[in-house]
Amino acid sequence: MASQLEQQAPAPAVVRGQTARRHRGVLRYPVVRQLVRFTGVGIVCTLTSLGLYALSRPWLGAQPANAAALILTSLMNTALNRRLTFKITERRRMKRDHLNGLIVILVALLITGGSLAVLHWVNPGATVAEELWTTTLSGFAATAVRFSMLRHWIFRRARHR
Repeated sequence: MASQLEQQAPAPAVVRGQTARRHRGVLRYPVVRQLVRFTGVGIVCTLTSLGLYALSRPWLGAQPANAAALILTSLMNTALNRRLTFKITERRRMKRDHLNGLIVILVALLITGGSLAVLHWVNPGATVAEELWTTTLSGFAATAVRFSMLRHWIFRRARHR
């Protein structure tokens, strides 16, 4: 009986000196695992960005507060995605990854800043709560663009992790 179990259980796969995990269901696809990790990073960074926006909005105004919050959280976001989402731990290319991450955040700034501009064009007396909802909703579109750019451009070397 024990010999039958030993014959049925395959030996663990070894990848680069480490034991590889065997994922089941949809988690066997690297893109799904990356999306799950990216979502966790996104939640942390979004809450941080919204908090920074809400704190700086009264002194800076809507657009500068949005830009400051996005720029301040972009380095944290790139570092977390580099390490957690795409499993890149080596220091080689780290500076270039962060510089490219700033380009990606500029795209997000265009999307969220554009949505704020449209909100103020439609409703010049918009409240901070309405601005937060607008930046949050447009942030979803910016997030989809960001994931695609990170996965297919900046961290393409780690797409299958």
